[in-house]
Amino acid sequence: MLSISEFSEMCHLPPQTLRYYHSEGLLVPADVDEQTGYRSYLMEQVEQAMLVTVLRGTGMSVRLVRRALDEPDATPALLQQHSAEVERQRQAQDEAIRDARTFFNSWPEVRRRHAPEMTVVSMPVSGPSAGRNQREWDEAEAAVTATVQDVVKTVESCGAVVSGPPWRTLPGETPEQRRQTLSGEGPCWLVKVPVTADEDALAALPGDVEVQTFEAREEVSIFIPGKMSIAKYCTALSRLVPYPLDAAYVDITRMRHLLHDDGVETTAAICKLDEEISADG
Repeated sequence: MLSISEFSEMCHLPPQTLRYYHSEGLLVPADVDEQTGYRSYLMEQVEQAMLVTVLRGTGMSVRLVRRALDEPDATPALLQQHSAEVERQRQAQDEAIRDARTFFNSWPEVRRRHAPEMTVVSMPVSGPSAGRNQREWDEAEAAVTATVQDVVKTVESCGAVVSGPPWRTLPGETPEQRRQTLSGEGPCWLVKVPVTADEDALAALPGDVEVQTFEAREEVSIFIPGKMSIAKYCTALSRLVPYPLDAAYVDITRMRHLLHDDGVETTAAICKLDEEISADG
């Protein structure tokens, strides 16, 4: 029999780790003294300790390691599953590192910009609305991405050329869209894709794709790198609204979110006060 200190040195596992593995049923001592609580191990258990160390070294959880030891035939599949999860986490960390470098090398700032007139094709996004938790937000973002891909594929198949980054905007262009938004029926977003196309190409577009003219306007804009999240959305909004303007204000009802490869540029139209007064009059 080996004492816990002897077994610890032999397996290169600290005693506290061995006690933890014991409590988790992963590496149970051959004997535990009822009076002193001292743990003793058999030489044959060194091999199991080695396997535990190898599997834990991959980053596998205790639960998965226990399952791998209990079901040796399932171990290759468990390792493949764990490897895919590690790769997903690594990609997420790499993306977060890139975002952090972008943030701190060039902190996002609000700027004014001129958005020219352009022809766009518009399509509603069917699917879940962006809710108050990140899971619902991610589902809505995935629906937006899928719709953008479908629209781009459609317009290119008809001979049109995508002429700029697509964007999404809240649906409120018609009374029916506003009613559906308020009732929760959807759509959650409208996707807009700017195109260059002749009349024949535009006429060839299917009926569920609407051709519109985006009118030129002055905007305030902020670019935030990486995938959009609730926090990033709220940050963009909070930075745009108080932007100082002379005899004008930021109209957040006319926001759009340009989808760049490396982040999202949130813009809002600048509305002049005299224009609003004349329009109301």
